[in-house]
Amino acid sequence: MSNSIPDLQSQNDDRNIGIDKVGVKGVRYPLIVEDKINTIQHTIGDLDIYVELPHHTRGTHMSRFIQILNKYHEDKFIDQLEPFLKELKESLKAAVAYIDIQFPYFVKKHAPVSKIESLLSYNCTFNASYDQELKLWIGVVVPVTTLCPCSKEISQYGAHNQRSEITIKVCYNSFVWLEDLIDYAESSCSCEIYPLLKRIDEKYVTEMAYNNPMFVEDIVRDLTIKLEADDRITDYYIESNNFESIHNHNAYAMKRK
Repeated sequence: MSNSIPDLQSQNDDRNIGIDKVGVKGVRYPLIVEDKINTIQHTIGDLDIYVELPHHTRGTHMSRFIQILNKYHEDKFIDQLEPFLKELKESLKAAVAYIDIQFPYFVKKHAPVSKIESLLSYNCTFNASYDQELKLWIGVVVPVTTLCPCSKEISQYGAHNQRSEITIKVCYNSFVWLEDLIDYAESSCSCEIYPLLKRIDEKYVTEMAYNNPMFVEDIVRDLTIKLEADDRITDYYIESNNFESIHNHNAYAMKRK
C-alpha cells in the first residue's frame, strides 16, 4: 500500500479554461510600513493574495501563499513586495502574482488653534502585481470636510456642509510617502478633519470651511493639478465622495490618468 498522499491540485484539467485570479482573501497579518516622521510604523493589514491559474491545471496550492508570506513580515513590507510576489509566482508556476493590502495608518495631528495632539487613522492600500516586473499602486482614503458653494451663495446665512472622503491612488517612479498624499488631499478641501477639537478649534474649522466652499469637482481638479506637478507620480486615480447632509445620496467625482 502506498504512503503517498494524492495531489489533486496538480491534476490536469481538460476544460481548457484559465482563471484570472485564484488564492486567499482576508488574511489578517502584521505589517511594518514606512513612516515619514518615525521611520517605521507597525500596523495590521488585511491581505488578498492571488496568482493566475493556467488552463491545464486543476487548482493552486493554497498553503503556499501563507508559507511564503511568513518569510516576509519582519521588515518594511513595501520593500518586500517584489521578492514576495516573485517567489510566489515561481513556486506556483504562475504567469502573474497579485497582492492587495488594506491597513490603518496613524498620523499625529495638532488641533488648529489649541495645538493639542491626537492621532487620526487613515485607511491605506497597496495594490501590487508581478509578471516580469513589479507594478505597484499605493493609496489612501482621507476624511475631510466640504461646504457647498451653491448653498452658501443662495442662503442669507449658513451653508450645508458634510464629512467627505478623498481617495488618492498613485504609481510612482521615486518613493512617495503616504503623508504626501494625505497632505495633497487635506489642502484640497474646505477644511481638514481633526480627531480632537476644543471650542476655540471648533470655531476655527467652522469658519475655515465657510471661507473655503468646494464642490466635489473642485476637489478633483485641484488634486489633478497637484499630482500632475509631482514628477515622482506617473499615474493616479482620484475620487471625491461627499456624504451629503441634505440629501439621501452622495455627491461624487473621479479622475484618473
